[in-house]
Amino acid sequence: MNADEECAGSEPATEGWPDVPGDTALTIKVPEADRLVRAGFPAHVTVLYPFVHESRLDAAAHREMSALFAGHDAFTLTFAEFARYPGVLYLDPWPHTPVTALTKDLTRSWPHAVPYRGIFDPPLAPHLTVANSEGPATQDAAYDALQAELEPLLPLSCRVRAVHLIAWDGARWQDRAEYRLAEHPRPL
Repeated sequence: MNADEECAGSEPATEGWPDVPGDTALTIKVPEADRLVRAGFPAHVTVLYPFVHESRLDAAAHREMSALFAGHDAFTLTFAEFARYPGVLYLDPWPHTPVTALTKDLTRSWPHAVPYRGIFDPPLAPHLTVANSEGPATQDAAYDALQAELEPLLPLSCRVRAVHLIAWDGARWQDRAEYRLAEHPRPL
């Protein structure tokens, strides 16, 4: 899963790095943004890709991840602005801090899980890919038009209560587990 090709239902990468069966990722689902996404997969923010090979995720690893995520409070992400990486139109989630805190804790516990295989320096900031199919010759005009079409639908917000483990089965990304974040009663 790279910045140009992210989650469920996408085809394997043909350049950069290929996804191999058993690759995993940890993502935040954002169904509130599904109607905006033109990239061929459900709206999500990647917490860590790749994670570890699915064959290495035993009961102890799942318990450790459950405890790690339970140590983080649920939070709200707001999507109010578009931004771009080369070839990618995305929504910038705000704030970044809770997502990057999750990534940092995961990479501290699993130091071999390097975000985006270390290809990007600095690492990519949290983002929600909207479109990624345009080449250099057409992307500016196409993404300008798409951004103008979608801007009236912003801002949107979502409450993040869980992180999802997904795995590449060789054809598509499949849900494997959900890890809950801590929910604290809100004062009245």
